[in-house]
Amino acid sequence: MRRKIVILNQAANYLTVGFANAFNKEFDEVVLVTGSVHVQGEELDNDIKIHYINKWHERPASKKAFSYLLALFRMWWLLLTKYRKYEVFFVSVPPMGYLLNLVVFNKFSMVIWDVFPDAFKITGMKESHPVYRIWSALNKISFRNAFRVFTISEKMAELLEQYAPSDKIIIQPIWSIFQENNKVEKESNKFIKQHNLKDKFIVQYSGNIGLTHNVEVLIDIAERLKENNKILFQIIGRGPRKPVLEKMVKEKDLPNCEFLPFQSDEMFPYSLSAADLGTVILDETTSKGSVPSKSYNLMSYGVPSLYIASKDSQLSVYANKYSHAKCFSKSELDEVSDFIMELSNDIELQRRMSENAVRASEDFKRSNADKFVNKYLD
Repeated sequence: MRRKIVILNQAANYLTVGFANAFNKEFDEVVLVTGSVHVQGEELDNDIKIHYINKWHERPASKKAFSYLLALFRMWWLLLTKYRKYEVFFVSVPPMGYLLNLVVFNKFSMVIWDVFPDAFKITGMKESHPVYRIWSALNKISFRNAFRVFTISEKMAELLEQYAPSDKIIIQPIWSIFQENNKVEKESNKFIKQHNLKDKFIVQYSGNIGLTHNVEVLIDIAERLKENNKILFQIIGRGPRKPVLEKMVKEKDLPNCEFLPFQSDEMFPYSLSAADLGTVILDETTSKGSVPSKSYNLMSYGVPSLYIASKDSQLSVYANKYSHAKCFSKSELDEVSDFIMELSNDIELQRRMSENAVRASEDFKRSNADKFVNKYLD
């Protein structure tokens, strides 16, 4: 019998492409149901079929919610009709998409790399909230019905154990966009030249600047170091909190902060290479339930990292395991400032942390996609 699988992700990225190509080695037919495919490095195999649905919209919130619901309906309908005899592998968006296994009869598996409804705690939602209680109850049924439940870290697995027994959860890390350390040296880096960053020690945040990303802690650190004209805090990205942060910088009169838009795929390797210290920030109420993919990209380019997250987060585990990063809570901003000062003045420490980051990246290569599939088939 021909073995067929459909992969669901409304916003497919390099990870989805990796999953699809890995399954394509083992299955007779692979279909990707998505609203868009963002190719970064690895191309989707030519014989993988793409079934397009509506695109995901990041904002405004009303449009985002509608796009989720429409995608959920279209996925449900396709699984009931066109793909009712296919195995299902759900990846990421919409975040409630894996709950479709409650209303279809396919052999259904999922990868969990943001744990819901726990992530709603960032917004102040209590566990007593009806949405939280209902979603939690549905999780327990959904995971029990699933063929495979994957997650990407030990700490995330601990969080998921409230919904599923530990022997049901398969831990498998993901991977970086970049498979080699192709970091561009500052002397030949066109991003450095374009933005006149020569001789600066760059503390870089690159990513979404939303209501829940706590990027304002970087402004608080910059204020502590405003007299140091060597250290530059660079915030790259977009989101609803960006105007608020820009206003904070203006009011505090911080000449050591710079805002830039998201960089193009072509420029991204140069902007990443420009960072002397990469910053990853997680809200401490939910930091067990997430590992941002930027963490792996920084490792792959040998960029030392500053993690602002709880001590029981996976980021803290990685910092202690690989010594490529330091992890602080948001109540330790004085210690963060001291660390940045120390690193900016210590070339040998920079070298050691950079080498440790490259070594850490060996655990997060594209071969991990094949490991997902092997564990799926095991």
